[in-house]
Amino acid sequence: MNINPLSGYQPDEYDARGQLRLPFLFWLILLLQARTWLLLVMAGASRQQGNDLLALFYPDRQAFWVGLALGLPALAGLLLTGYRTRLPRLWHAWRSVLALSLLINLLWQGWQFTQGDLLSSPLPLLLTLFDLLALLWLQFNRRCRDCFLPEHHLN
Repeated sequence: MNINPLSGYQPDEYDARGQLRLPFLFWLILLLQARTWLLLVMAGASRQQGNDLLALFYPDRQAFWVGLALGLPALAGLLLTGYRTRLPRLWHAWRSVLALSLLINLLWQGWQFTQGDLLSSPLPLLLTLFDLLALLWLQFNRRCRDCFLPEHHLN
């Protein structure tokens, strides 16, 4: 294995395939983006309280469907992490797809705030703040950016 000395990463920061390891926060961002899907799985697992759980977080059914749609890029990103070397062009573009998804989510949440739909609870405001921080981290974190570049792969 050859290590690019200009990368600034240690050999133990690469996995067995020679790929730069994805940061832990990247995985948390994917889970944050896929939160509606996680809630759907939890509601399905708790059959008795499933409808109550969904109604608690999504009293408006339309918001639930929008949340599922906005979580699709994160779910695809979870799947793509295993195909980084097989689909390098798609993987390289996926960081932009995730950022665009976060931006659309922020715009949608901002629109809901202007409608007064999300002001009844502090949770939507907190999730919006986390989405904003996730977008900033995804755009400006060097390690995350480097994970999407093909030159950060050991030969």
